[in-house]
Amino acid sequence: MRVNVSRNLSVTSVSGSLLRLAPPGDREDGAPRGIPSRPAPADREDLPYKVEIWNESGAAVEQIVAVTANASIGYAAYYAATREYPDRHITLRHKNSVVARWSGPPH
Repeated sequence: MRVNVSRNLSVTSVSGSLLRLAPPGDREDGAPRGIPSRPAPADREDLPYKVEIWNESGAAVEQIVAVTANASIGYAAYYAATREYPDRHITLRHKNSVVARWSGPPH
């Protein structure tokens, strides 16, 4: 079997038939060269929208199925929850305000 390896990669034998391909200058111990830049994790205050599924009696929140910073994503999660749990009370909240409420079909 013929394998073409770019000149910009180094090939290191790790054990037996296992090979490691790495860019030039990569550390051999497998440790990262630097911390990749990622956005900082959002705090709870930065995720103001949440979708709540209430218990069957409607007295208490049983489960929070989505928490997001984006209103459109929050509403999409709310809409999906109304389809997944059509007989349950469901709320979409922005901080402490109820933005949308699903009470299930009338009985």
